[in-house]
Amino acid sequence: MEVSNYWYFLSGLTLLSALMVVLSKNPIHSVLYLVFTFFCISGHYVLLNAQFLMAVNIIVYAGAIMVLFLFVIMMFDLKKNIPDSKTNLTKLAGTVVAGSVLVILVAAFRTIQYPTPDESTFNPNNGMVENLGKVLYSEYLLPFELVTVLFFVAMVGSVMLGKREVGDRNF
Repeated sequence: MEVSNYWYFLSGLTLLSALMVVLSKNPIHSVLYLVFTFFCISGHYVLLNAQFLMAVNIIVYAGAIMVLFLFVIMMFDLKKNIPDSKTNLTKLAGTVVAGSVLVILVAAFRTIQYPTPDESTFNPNNGMVENLGKVLYSEYLLPFELVTVLFFVAMVGSVMLGKREVGDRNF
């Protein structure tokens, strides 16, 4: 299979699973479809030779955040909180807005001129972690260290805000 065939296959799977996220009646199924969507997007990262982004996408989004969403949804009592069904006017308005957005997107994509990639400047090691680390620790060392200090200060601040006073016995 050629790379473009893989791209079309993954794009179809991504669009289908993203559509199922929206159309699924069960919120747990929606979260599982979203996890599958993230895996498909990770496949796109592999096709773009960005293995680091693929690994981060799987670990952070498909792993941590979706598990958190799944636990929050499972903690809700969804049988009690069933929303009232939408009126026909609301459904009609949603259909009109979605159709308008679709027409605008199709018109915008028809006018775009896509550049053809230059094969002479292609570097197969662009998305590798080693190259990212070299750039991060050479050219962007100061901003990287400033961000780590900022995260540390934010972590200490959140601990201090969340810390209960010793004399406060109110729970």
